[in-house]
Amino acid sequence: MLSVNNLSLQYGSKHLFKAVSAQVHNGDRIGLAGVNGAGKSTLLKIMCKKQESDPGIVSRAAWFSVAYLPQEVTIDLGTATLYEEAESAFADVLKMQEEVDALGKEMAVLSSDDPQIETLLNRQGELQHQLERVDIFRIRPQIEQILFGLGFSAVDLEKKAASFSGGWIMRLLLAKLLLKKPSLLLLDEPTNHLDLDSLTWLENFLAQYQGALVVISHDRSFLDKITSITWELSLGKLNVYRGNYSHYLVEKEQRLELERGAYANQQAKIKQTERFIERFRSKSTKARQVQSRVKQLEKMEKVQLSETDRTIRFSFTPASPSGRDALIVNGLQKSFGDIEIFGDITFSLQRGDKLAVVGVNGAGKTTLLKILSGALPAEGEVKPGHNVILTYFGQHQAQELPGDLNILDTVYHSARDMTVTQVRSLLGAFLFSGDDVEKKVSILSGGEKSRVALAKMLVKPANLMLLDEPTNHLDISSQEVLQEAMGQYEGAIIVVSHNRFFVNSFVNKVLEIRDGKATMYLGNIDDYLEKKKTLDLQEQDTAVNKPGAARKQELNNIESSSDKKAKRRERAKIRQELSHKIKPWKSQVNKAEKQIETMEEQKELFEQQMADPATYDDQKKWAELSKEYAAVKRRLERQYQLWEEAQEQIEEIEKDLT
Repeated sequence: MLSVNNLSLQYGSKHLFKAVSAQVHNGDRIGLAGVNGAGKSTLLKIMCKKQESDPGIVSRAAWFSVAYLPQEVTIDLGTATLYEEAESAFADVLKMQEEVDALGKEMAVLSSDDPQIETLLNRQGELQHQLERVDIFRIRPQIEQILFGLGFSAVDLEKKAASFSGGWIMRLLLAKLLLKKPSLLLLDEPTNHLDLDSLTWLENFLAQYQGALVVISHDRSFLDKITSITWELSLGKLNVYRGNYSHYLVEKEQRLELERGAYANQQAKIKQTERFIERFRSKSTKARQVQSRVKQLEKMEKVQLSETDRTIRFSFTPASPSGRDALIVNGLQKSFGDIEIFGDITFSLQRGDKLAVVGVNGAGKTTLLKILSGALPAEGEVKPGHNVILTYFGQHQAQELPGDLNILDTVYHSARDMTVTQVRSLLGAFLFSGDDVEKKVSILSGGEKSRVALAKMLVKPANLMLLDEPTNHLDISSQEVLQEAMGQYEGAIIVVSHNRFFVNSFVNKVLEIRDGKATMYLGNIDDYLEKKKTLDLQEQDTAVNKPGAARKQELNNIESSSDKKAKRRERAKIRQELSHKIKPWKSQVNKAEKQIETMEEQKELFEQQMADPATYDDQKKWAELSKEYAAVKRRLERQYQLWEEAQEQIEEIEKDLT
């Protein structure tokens, strides 16, 4: 067990922690939440004693080991290979094995009646017992399991660890922590450098992990899957919620309602008391009562409202709509020298489509976006649709910002039809508030520059957006501002992101790049993962991977079979496979029908308002209604298109059963 006891920390006039106390027990799964700057990373550093605190603040049992993964780290890896560096996680174990070997050699030269033999045997037995507990003979399989799970390949094992990029080195450091199996893992943004496959593996690994963990993450899906307790840092205090992040949000809102009620009642009482004091201050007959009220106010423990996430709303600057086809990609190929990144990528994107591109790191996701943006040449055809206005956000753009401008001017100069106040509000959503917007771009950190580059891109009118990891440096509340705007955006989007919760709510297609090939899946990330799981199961049974014509032939063969039970089983198996194939299309039909019903009601309501002669007298209101009415009609048309597309696909699949 680890305890934090009465921790207080102050920087200037700001109290980061006010008498914070907490305990971590073996097996706890804790998510650490709080607004930006609340002190989450600082608390982890204090818990693992990477940052000094007063004696007795952090205490833990002698057997309770702690390991810490920071957000970023600079480390000298020397000449060690990837495998050797990972193996160093077992340094203590390997040292024990060396001692056992040395004891064996020492005893081999002693006579059986030597008095040292018993002492040496006891020491050897003690070490052997410890080695058996850590399963020393499975060190290599353990190392390979974790390195491969985090995305490394067998070829990588003998490469110099220092030759890998920063993101891969962070994976290596995470691997070493997992191999050490400490009693408590402290993880600060562990998913920042992981692709979807590695992220899924890590979730499954941590679900089976025997120790405790405290994790900071801006990936809400990750927190929901691996945590069962949420600590919230707010106004220097630590509040404990039982449940994962989504449960925490619900319970927090309930607590806030009670808090707001108590705050409002207290403020009313304070104002009433102040009015009494002001009214009777000069009357000697009321002097004793006035003094009593003054003392009441002085002794009153003020109710403080908790810090809450920003309620900023953001919508994209409208651009004229594109044609029905926003983008057509045909036979796209890309190689760097003799290394082929991908070949024959073909897909199309229609107006309003939201596409997520997924794949392991190195599959070519970023390369694809650069090609589509025109920043990188390639073989094949990339054909934008009629009237397409494209914008692109990539990590490299942060380095191209003008360093002599401040943040506000950098974004405002790219904005169209946005006031300074609106730009300031947007920058607030991207963690730049108050005087922060006056900072020169040249003095910003890499993450801050990335947020400025993203904001600069978002204020430009466009109907096709290409986004490469847009949430990397955003907290959860900022992600939600952007996520909501993405959902309402009427143009097309292609996004690369490992943040499933972020993309899940607005994408309707997923393009997977794997082994140089691209496969399109209908639906969001959850639908894609479910489909992948189904396909993996189907691959274990080759009989269910036959084309439609073969299925029909199989049905005919079954009809002529005398074994009716076998016939029914085979037909059920085939129908089950087709049912899996139809499922995502039916999901799209249901989703589209709900959207159509809602939008038809909105459209009818607008028509009723516009039919009212009084509406014409208010030109501003008429203009707003007309604009909203046109937007609803466009979205309604798109939903009908999606519904028709899904129905056609269902009919094609059902033909296999006729």
